[in-house]
Amino acid sequence: MNPLYSVAEIRAIEQRAAPLLPPGALMQRAGQAGANAALDLLPFSTSKARVLILAGPGNNGGDALETAAHLAHAGAQVSVLHFAPAGAAAPEREAALQRARLSDARFVDLDGAAIGATPWSLVVDGLFGIGLQRPLDGALRSVVETINRLDCQVLALDLPSGLDADTGAIVGPDGVAVRASHTITFIGDKPGLHTCDGRDHAGLVDVSRLDLEPALLPPTRTHMNAVEFFARHLHKRSHNSHKGSFGDLAVLGGAHGMSGAPILAARAALHSGAGRVFVAFAEDAPAYDSAQPELMCRLAADFDLDSATLVVGPGLGTARLSQELLARALASGRALLADADALNMLAADAALLQQLARRAAPTVLTPHPLEAARLLGVTAAEVQADRIGAARRLAERCRAIVVLKGSGTVIAQPDGAVVINGTGNPALATAGTGDVLSGLCGSLLAQGWPAWEAALAAVWLHGMAADVLVTEGSGPIGLAAGELIPAIRVALNRMVQYQAH
Repeated sequence: MNPLYSVAEIRAIEQRAAPLLPPGALMQRAGQAGANAALDLLPFSTSKARVLILAGPGNNGGDALETAAHLAHAGAQVSVLHFAPAGAAAPEREAALQRARLSDARFVDLDGAAIGATPWSLVVDGLFGIGLQRPLDGALRSVVETINRLDCQVLALDLPSGLDADTGAIVGPDGVAVRASHTITFIGDKPGLHTCDGRDHAGLVDVSRLDLEPALLPPTRTHMNAVEFFARHLHKRSHNSHKGSFGDLAVLGGAHGMSGAPILAARAALHSGAGRVFVAFAEDAPAYDSAQPELMCRLAADFDLDSATLVVGPGLGTARLSQELLARALASGRALLADADALNMLAADAALLQQLARRAAPTVLTPHPLEAARLLGVTAAEVQADRIGAARRLAERCRAIVVLKGSGTVIAQPDGAVVINGTGNPALATAGTGDVLSGLCGSLLAQGWPAWEAALAAVWLHGMAADVLVTEGSGPIGLAAGELIPAIRVALNRMVQYQAH
């Protein structure tokens, strides 16, 4: 299981480790780890490799200087663009600077044009690490903008400069950040590398523990999603089973002119294993779904909401009738997932929100950032500025599992535990994929999965299906939400078969 550590937690680990290590040991180890990662990325013999090292004024710059010395000793043609600290440097950084100067690395003074005109094999970003508090500006900003235009691999040390390690947002309202192809992060993985802007800027992430004793790394409340979190619920089906063995699910939605959303959710639920799936339409219930006649279409007003697990909101609308249906659903004793219009109605009605928080049955909310913002009474930009914090606040306020969708979907429990999901890609940025996710998660709930594990598994599978389809050439451009459904079914069955063996 991959724990994620906040900046405060990393600082505490460093403080605990410092008395146990020789002075400068962590910086030296980081430099060696950075050099090893860089050597793995060089496309040809080391002696022909031209490597640009960006060494900032702080300790991250010290890591970069150690990396430069190691790469030069390995025979690479190393150029160091050094930004000296304004005041006195830490002793370990000064020692790293001297090692780099005593090596064959060349200290250079390059402007953006010179950087852009050189055919670099690799750029190593050691400008700023986890301590950056203000947006990059001036010469530093210019360098980052130039690096982001280069056609070569970029290795970030610990964190791409300009990125917030805790949130994954770029520091500052008009900030910039290095767009790395690879990141070697030190001591522990950071949440900001995996959500918001992090996935676009960190590239492939590797973790170097810097040979610290495991006892120095405390338990944390934040992790990356992984199959082991929900694998115990992946059961091979018994021959002696029937449709009643796998639960009933009802999708409440389908106001006039919006029948597509609940149909997508219901199809996803059916193909991910729910025993019986109903679509309870707010109005104008069709006789059946011609493409999926196994779905049972009903009028919501006549449907017993205590007879099935509920997915409420896809295409439901926000009319008075829809509000009454949501209130009835919240009053039921069955597990419930609220999405789309259900979330908008909750945000607009304090009484409904209080009713939600009082529910005893398992509840899952699946907002996108704007829906989460409405529920929290803030802007979508504020949610995106701290996705983990927003998901935590919403889960605590609503006493529900919250799935905050987006790049690096955040799943939060009311007690503060958080998981960030690493599957998925831009193919999911199209209408209807959220409905598919709701149906999938509702299906797992109907099959008896606990709400937390159902949310983790649904988000992971949903993203994995998109990843497989893109690998096979079906996206990301133009992938339709309905195409995810058969891919989810295949992935789920393969996982069950794997677990059975």
